[in-house]
Amino acid sequence: MSRLLLDTHAFIWWLTDVARLTETARTAIANPGNDVFVSAVTSWEVAVKRAKGTMTAPDNLSAMIEEKGFMHLPLTFHHAEQAGRLPMHHRDPFDRFLIAQAQAEGLVLVTRDAHIPLYGIRTMAA
Repeated sequence: MSRLLLDTHAFIWWLTDVARLTETARTAIANPGNDVFVSAVTSWEVAVKRAKGTMTAPDNLSAMIEEKGFMHLPLTFHHAEQAGRLPMHHRDPFDRFLIAQAQAEGLVLVTRDAHIPLYGIRTMAA
């Protein structure tokens, strides 16, 4: 059993264009034996990027998380503190929060971001 945290792009691809995901990621996300988490940070990132006109995504993401059998991962004070202490390998605040959550919760981050492995967390190619 694996505990996966979906980067925002991996979650959106799962919902809208699953073929963009690697076979490994598709298999792992679909495996009912794995716990799949979607962070509150993803909702924030989607809202910000929608407002800027740089992203399109379904409107009812919270309901879709539950519909797909995924779990909500709230952002905690501990996660925020940990994100603030990360080295500046990556300046994107959304990704820094996801990295901190993956570290704190022992999750495998499903992502295509090449900077994220610099933090020594477990990743899976999205």
